This record gives sequence, C-alpha cells and structure tokens, in this order.
Amino acid sequence: MKQALLIAAIDPGVGGVLVFGDRGTGKSTAVRALASLLPPIRTVQGCRYNCDPGDERVLCDECRARRAAAPLPGAAVPVPVVDLPLGVTEDRVVGALDLERALTRGEKAFEPGLLARANRGFLYIDEVNLLEDHIVDLLLDVAASGENVVEREGLSVRHPARFVLVGSGNPEEGELRPQLLDRFGLAVEVRTPDDLPARIEVIRRRDAFERDPEAVAASWAKEDAAIRSRLVAARARLASIEVPDAVLGQAARLCMALGTDGLRGELTLMRAARALASWDGAKTVGETHLRQVAAPSLRHRLRRNPLDESVATARVERAVGELFGA
Repeated sequence: MKQALLIAAIDPGVGGVLVFGDRGTGKSTAVRALASLLPPIRTVQGCRYNCDPGDERVLCDECRARRAAAPLPGAAVPVPVVDLPLGVTEDRVVGALDLERALTRGEKAFEPGLLARANRGFLYIDEVNLLEDHIVDLLLDVAASGENVVEREGLSVRHPARFVLVGSGNPEEGELRPQLLDRFGLAVEVRTPDDLPARIEVIRRRDAFERDPEAVAASWAKEDAAIRSRLVAARARLASIEVPDAVLGQAARLCMALGTDGLRGELTLMRAARALASWDGAKTVGETHLRQVAAPSLRHRLRRNPLDESVATARVERAVGELFGA
C-alpha cells in the first residue's frame, strides 16, 4: 500500500490507488498521512482552484483574465488531500451557485466544490464501493477530461480538476462498479497482520501517539524529511528513466497471458515500473521493477474465470512466474 501511494505521488499519470482490505488496518491513516510527506506545490496566489502559475495550458478562466493584466503572483501551499464523504451531494462535489452572495448582493457567483479543492492534489474516498452511482458517474467524467464543467442556475463555469483518485474499502460490503474500478491505476490488498511482534509494535505506536501526538511526530520528523527528499529527487529524474523494448515486450506478454481487456494494463505497468525505478535511483526500468508492480497494476483488470477461483493476486504472480521464471 505504501509503495503504491508513493508511486502515485511520483507519477500522478499512473491513475490513482485503490486499497481494499480488513477494517482497522490503517488504510485511511496511511492515505491521510501522505499529505505531510509531500513537498508543497506552487499555486497562483488567491486562486480557488490551485492553478499552476507556470503552466498556462491549465489555468482557470479567472487566472487567465488576471494574467492578461499582470504577471500571476505565486505562493507555496501544501498539496491538497481532500476527503469525499459518503452521501455527499452533487452540488458539494462539482460546485454550485453561491447562495449567500445571490441573496445579499443579487450576484450570480460560483461556489467551488470538492473537485476544485482537490485540483493538483489527492481526492480520497473512504468506503468507495458504497458511493452512489450518480457521484461515480461525475467522477468518471471529470477524471477522463481533467476538467470540471458546471452549467446550472444561469452559471457556466469550467475549471481544471486534475487529481489523484485514492479509494479504500472493505470488499465484504460490496463490489466496485467496473467502470470506476478500471479508472484506478493500482489496486492493493491490506490484511490484518498475523505476525505477533508486528501487532505489538502497532499497538505500542498507536498508544504513544494518543498520549503525545507532537512527541511522536517529532521523533519521526527526520525519517519524514528523508522520504520527502527522495520523493522530490524521484520526480525530478522520472522523465529521464528509460524503458527498454524488452521490458515493454514482457509487459505486453504478461497482459496477453492474463487476458486483460484493452491496453490500460500495459500502460499502467510501464508507468508504475518507471516510477518505481526512479524511486530506487535506477536509470533504466528492469524486470525486477516490472515484477514488483505487476500485481497491483493488473489484479483488478482480470476477467472472472469460473474454472479458476484463485485470488487475483495469486493469478498474476503465477503468470509472472510462468513467463519470467521463478
């Protein structure tokens, strides 16, 4: 799970992370803790959509108008990690008419929603498999286009909405819609640890945090800073990482052996392996990187085979062993 989140942080193009597993295993804690590890981003000062002043291609209409009159002032802000709660209304997600300004001033103004806050950051959905269908449809549209379009109540607004989608849930409470499942780049399973020393250590750390959160945070500050520096370096060299044709061939053969639909499997394998190689400081993607990301990249893309009820992860690992050797 941690590796998948770091890969998504290095290369948002991977397509987000889905975490399924037992209750009480720290899924939500890990996702929300990611925010403190990420380096700040530079945004247009005062922009409600976290626009990047250095990328005019994805500026909102307000920033375009400001840029025509004067250079855009920049400001460093933390990477947004926005929670999308269950039962959320459509207006809360996409934005709607600002009723206060409409009633007090008679002005038609737009009140941005959660998608605006999540731009250039992470949108986190806990219990994603229980999300209402019409909200799922909204997220699919925006995730595909990278833009949120609102046309209602006399308003016509469009703004950038590029975010890394992170979802978590318990598979016992229901399956995820195939359309949304396919949008996640990586999918991982989290199980309750069955190692006694590990369970004791988790309990000890949790108890220490509840007693003195600031002291625990301070004790891990050095490790957090090291991860942040490594993450920044991995992002900087990502574009220079080479992916040999031999590795692309291995990725394609693996997807063909598993019978995955479309080409998203190969693309995700390539991007995830390249991000992992960058994290490791390698110059070239190798078979080792491909092996490490094969299961999270492909396990949720397999067709169901009634004659083979083995776990999806085991099916991927079996195929990797048959193609590339033990």
